[in-house]
Amino acid sequence: MEQQIITIVGGSGFLGRYVVRLLARAGYTVRVIARNPNAASALKTAGDVGQIVLVSGNLAKPESLKGKFEDSYAIINLVGILYEGGSQRFSKIHAQSAEKLAQMAKEAGVKRFIHVSALGVDKAAGSQYARTKMLGETAILAAFPAATILRPSVMFGPEDNFFNQFAAMASISPVLPLIGGGHTRFQPVYVGDVAQAIEACLAHEATQGKTFELGGPQTYSFREILQYINKQLRVDRCLLSLPFAAASLMGTLGELLPRPPLTRDQVKLLKTDNVVSVDSLGFAQLGIEPQNIDAIVPTYLARYNYKPEVAA
Repeated sequence: MEQQIITIVGGSGFLGRYVVRLLARAGYTVRVIARNPNAASALKTAGDVGQIVLVSGNLAKPESLKGKFEDSYAIINLVGILYEGGSQRFSKIHAQSAEKLAQMAKEAGVKRFIHVSALGVDKAAGSQYARTKMLGETAILAAFPAATILRPSVMFGPEDNFFNQFAAMASISPVLPLIGGGHTRFQPVYVGDVAQAIEACLAHEATQGKTFELGGPQTYSFREILQYINKQLRVDRCLLSLPFAAASLMGTLGELLPRPPLTRDQVKLLKTDNVVSVDSLGFAQLGIEPQNIDAIVPTYLARYNYKPEVAA
């Protein structure tokens, strides 16, 4: 295993940091392709000297990746965007560039290709995010039929952009928005468990050509998640029902910001439950027991209810 090189595209992101650490501990040589390798230099501390190599490359510019896969046993694609901006378009990143990456992997003789997509992309009608993610999956399998596809639900962990975002809002705002009435259901999954799933897929050739849906052990409505955050922060914020039409208007305004807190496309995603299909492959087939939010989330939401001591 020490001779096997695993190349991770998008390894400096939220999930990528966990995957790099886990694969380094497993003994792989890990090559991380990032747009700014210097900004990802902290990843090197996750392994022995020389075990983690940072390489400059940009999936949006496939020509920058030429010649960087020939000695790789596997390629893991973790690249994705939550909103569009500038040259970062859903169709380019999720579909066109992902397809090109799979083609380059095949031409380079790479043995394994693992692609992280998103749960529910085959069901969320009207969403460009979901549509292009699905197009990407189809194109990857056409170019690299033995590719393994992972579809995680919304991921949680200390650096997430889900529980943290709403907890930050709850720490300062008296009101939290229940988009669409808060009925959308989620199956939050721990980012470390998704990283374990990637490692398990690498270790088992039987996962080739298969798609795995990854969700945590419990399902929560959007309302229940906000109530959970209220409880963890020991606050009682008003949960205000916000119709989808009003939320879409908020998304229109949000898109004017460099980092929109909400977009119209995200509102469309919220019209579809984000839960694992009954007949899908998942954690059980990979021998992994996923962790519940109670084991992880309270440990990092605690920082939002910090109250400094008042001098007597």
